[in-house]
Amino acid sequence: MDENRKRAMACATRLCSSSLSHALFPVLINQTAVSTKLLRFNRLYSTARLFSSPNRTNLPLLTQAKRRYGFSTKEDPVASPADLRFERPLKIVEYPDPILRAKNKRIDTFDDNLKKLVDEMFDFMYKTDGIGLSAPQVGINVQLMVFNPVGERGEGEEIVLVNPRVNKYSNKMIPYEEGCLSFPGIHADVERPESVKIDARDINGARFSVSLSDLPARVFQHEFDHLQGILFFERMTDDVLDSIREQLEALEKKYEDKTGLQSPEKIEASKRRKAAVGFGKS
Repeated sequence: MDENRKRAMACATRLCSSSLSHALFPVLINQTAVSTKLLRFNRLYSTARLFSSPNRTNLPLLTQAKRRYGFSTKEDPVASPADLRFERPLKIVEYPDPILRAKNKRIDTFDDNLKKLVDEMFDFMYKTDGIGLSAPQVGINVQLMVFNPVGERGEGEEIVLVNPRVNKYSNKMIPYEEGCLSFPGIHADVERPESVKIDARDINGARFSVSLSDLPARVFQHEFDHLQGILFFERMTDDVLDSIREQLEALEKKYEDKTGLQSPEKIEASKRRKAAVGFGKS
């Protein structure tokens, strides 16, 4: 991978959700212009085949997961209509709000309200220069995420994943800089598997499987963590975490000043979660 592409992918992983092309099929994006706001510099982003067909076996790095993380099972609580209610405009939930740690319910109803929510999430994502967004980040604790690795309305592919689960992941771990709308102004390196294979439902409730690699895989993993109540600083090495510790403490103080409540968690007192809560380790 050349240095330019590496830098582009590193900076582009600023994650955070409104239209529906929402089909999952192989996509080929060549020399697509990515927003300067998203990348923080003006350049062309190019990648070969972001998505591979579920029927192809062209991910030799993928191995069967020894443990399956975050699977959506029949035992998961089912979201009620009240759980899926939302108000416009959507607002971002910032760390350390307990909503980001709450249990996210399985979606069993695929109706017009869900489509409207997805539309609103995409609209919010584009307005905030994001490339991905999970429902709990806008205060809705259900298993739903949207993303578009290009980050531009009308370009790339808009992806909707309902009740996603991970079947396989790559043994190859790649570090890249990530950010998150729930952590404004914070960017740091996070190491994640290069590729993943997932099962999910689409906006109409149809089941499908898809393999993701490179940037789409990274976006998915970041958003999937949100659905499991896992935050991106828990994927960082101790040295990287130390470099943003003061910024996390500032967000904790901001929460206390805004709400008048004690922060529900303190980075100073907490121990970083082990990798067993997510990808790449057994």
